Amino acid sequence: MSTAAIDIDHLTKTYGTRRGLTDLSLQVRKGEVFGYLGPNGAGKSTTIRTLLDLVRPTSGTVRVLGLDPRGDAVRLHRRIGYLAGDFVVDGRQKAGECLTFLAGLRGGVPPHRIAALAERLELDLDARIKSLSKGNRQKVGLVQAFMHRPELLILDEPTSGLDPLVQQTFLDMVAEARADGQTVFMSSHIMSEVEAVADRVAIIREGRLVALDAVADLRARSFLQARITFAAPVPVEEFAGLPGVTDLAVDGTTLTCRVDGSPDPLIKAAARHTVTGLRADTQDLEELFYSYYTGRADSGIAA
Repeated sequence: MSTAAIDIDHLTKTYGTRRGLTDLSLQVRKGEVFGYLGPNGAGKSTTIRTLLDLVRPTSGTVRVLGLDPRGDAVRLHRRIGYLAGDFVVDGRQKAGECLTFLAGLRGGVPPHRIAALAERLELDLDARIKSLSKGNRQKVGLVQAFMHRPELLILDEPTSGLDPLVQQTFLDMVAEARADGQTVFMSSHIMSEVEAVADRVAIIREGRLVALDAVADLRARSFLQARITFAAPVPVEEFAGLPGVTDLAVDGTTLTCRVDGSPDPLIKAAARHTVTGLRADTQDLEELFYSYYTGRADSGIAA
């Protein structure tokens, strides 16, 4: 039995002369939270729409929960909870009426389940949708995605418009879904929200996969920015050839450099002198991801 909830193999999608996706291959394992990150226009929504057969591939194949999104769309959609990046429903309805209608299309969802999700997200079910702010309309979208406890949640920019407290509630809901054995595929352009819950992360840029790894492993690739002060000036030549040391500069008694990998060689070299100060800052993951977004990082694609 396949362990993949989503299996994308050499997927390419073009819109005439415009690029959508180029030779994209990745797998999402059953029961994991998978973060799909990239700047706006990178191809995240195109990927999701292909998974749901809302757009058709130019080439390549896609399997979702072991099924073909095109040939098995009806069966497949019953097992998926989907939140579009541009969630739109009839604004004349009350939020509760809309959710009851959508629940009916799915064969019915217990009213207490809808009410409990609405309470957690602080959604007023009696408010008309056209009167709701963007963040509150997003809450309606989240409730309809989660309410039937689907095997697979596909969420496109799910925290758009939400305030920080509700964002945290959403992340708690994602963690609970994983604990219940559900799979979550979540696109975003914000690293911090994905880092909090994702098991693995893929980064897409200009329609191509540029990194795929566990969050912990991506963090291990980040570098140190070191600043060492000495009691007396030190010769730059002692540090220039050290493994992993780059961007080296010595200004009087202060040495600054970047360290990729273990800082042990740098520390041992510094210990030959009298050290009066030491500071080493780990690269922020937002900065690491920004380097992938802008193309300043090497490909980090892993299994």
